Amino acid sequence: MSDSDKESENRFSFQTVHFAFESPSSETSLKFLSNSWETIMSHMKSENMLKDFYIPDYLLLPGSEPPDARDIPECPVIVFINSKSGGQLGGELLVTYRSLLNKNQVFDLGENAPDKVLHQLYANLGKLKHSGDAFAAEIEKRLRIIVAGGDGTAGWLLGVVSDLKLPQPPPIATVPLGTGNNLPFSFGWGKKNPGTDQQSVETFLYQVRAAKEMKIDSWHIIMRMRAPKEGSCEPIAPLELPHSLHAFHRVSQTDALNVEGYHTYRGGFWNYFSMGMDAQVSYAFHSERKLHPEKYKNQLVNQSTYLKLGCTQGWFCASLLHPASKNIAQLTKIMVMKKQGQWEELSIPHSIRSIVCLNLPSFSGGLNPWGKPHGRKLRDRDLTPPYVDDGLLEIVGFRNGWHGLVLLAPKGHGTRLAQASGVRFEFQKGAANHTFMRIDGEPWKQPLPNDDDTVVVEITHFGQVSMLARPSCRSKSVYDPSSPASYGDEDEDSFEDDSTEDSEERRKFGAADTFKFPEGFDIAHLS
Repeated sequence: MSDSDKESENRFSFQTVHFAFESPSSETSLKFLSNSWETIMSHMKSENMLKDFYIPDYLLLPGSEPPDARDIPECPVIVFINSKSGGQLGGELLVTYRSLLNKNQVFDLGENAPDKVLHQLYANLGKLKHSGDAFAAEIEKRLRIIVAGGDGTAGWLLGVVSDLKLPQPPPIATVPLGTGNNLPFSFGWGKKNPGTDQQSVETFLYQVRAAKEMKIDSWHIIMRMRAPKEGSCEPIAPLELPHSLHAFHRVSQTDALNVEGYHTYRGGFWNYFSMGMDAQVSYAFHSERKLHPEKYKNQLVNQSTYLKLGCTQGWFCASLLHPASKNIAQLTKIMVMKKQGQWEELSIPHSIRSIVCLNLPSFSGGLNPWGKPHGRKLRDRDLTPPYVDDGLLEIVGFRNGWHGLVLLAPKGHGTRLAQASGVRFEFQKGAANHTFMRIDGEPWKQPLPNDDDTVVVEITHFGQVSMLARPSCRSKSVYDPSSPASYGDEDEDSFEDDSTEDSEERRKFGAADTFKFPEGFDIAHLS
């Protein structure tokens, strides 16, 4: 709604009340007057509140004239919404936000690329600041981003903000519109799809204004494989890549990461990287959803379908029909970096069929695979409590779906394998012709070597980004005095023994290229 439209609406409301005062001929008129007055007061309260988030056009549209009176908003926001997420919820949210804020500060990700939006906004802010505009400087200082979508959409925005190298990168709040919603849940924004009415949106805006900033680690990932001697020049078909292409992007021939004779992909993640049966089930779900999108417009239906696929894919019992479900030790050698520059091999129990490298305390819809190890176990195994900004990944293994269900218990957790600042997977010929991998909810089918060469996937720490967190969030910072140094004896009676079975140069992710979608890409495929 434009400023002139809002002024007309207010004028009409006051004229209505004036008419009621002039003609109080009946009890009905008095009742109408009372209801009208409550409506007007509520409207005025809402208008005053929304001024805290409103950004005028002259900051958003270069060449626009600045308004005469400019009160600095306490919490200016830029809103990005995946209108295809959450069934119809994304589109409904888009309408509500545009009715409450300046429509030019609310963007549909199906129509506006976030890197272009933010680049233009910050270029305009920089130009105005240079000319002495104190208002623009304050907006840049206070700006916050809201992104509504699934984990893949949230990761897309995190990657863009990371790569644009903005002078004051804005913190990000996430609206849960996906199936798992691990990112929103980690920071207190919930995991259920939200309401889309005016009151729900206003409540969320209040929460964004009150939220605190929290740094989280970013993780850089490189995958390198030899170029095939014959056949397709692409070792992974374009449709098999993660839908949000921030996960991997083939580097150019002039990139420093490029190695002659190899295809090299790179990207980043913020929540988790996983490999094995959990990723296989996720891939089956995404494939089904891509074929029949009309069946996947309800979060509860999606979750029940996911569980059924877990059964049919052999996650709850070993399946001879799915060779990719072989145990992790058969598929790959895993190296970890516990001390800077020093790689050592990680011993993997033979029963482990899924492995997760976890940055945040939320996986598969809010479960915490690492759990809360007590003080003795931390000391004995040289572990630390899990923090989101300590430069370490928690590496957890699972035997099967039944093992995963242990996470539903208060003290349940997976098999804790290690904490590390770097992880490297080395795949060689023999175990299987492919496996399944997943980054922040986005799965893909990964071909494995069919000759004597090796496929390498390497993960290393790469800076930090800022999230907005509610007071109730489960993520903990190593710098927060309230964060526990240990968890006492909290998992003394845990369901899982952590002892091993059987005695067993970084660059930016590339926002300008990596965080783009190809022409004609349908973001409905993005979580």
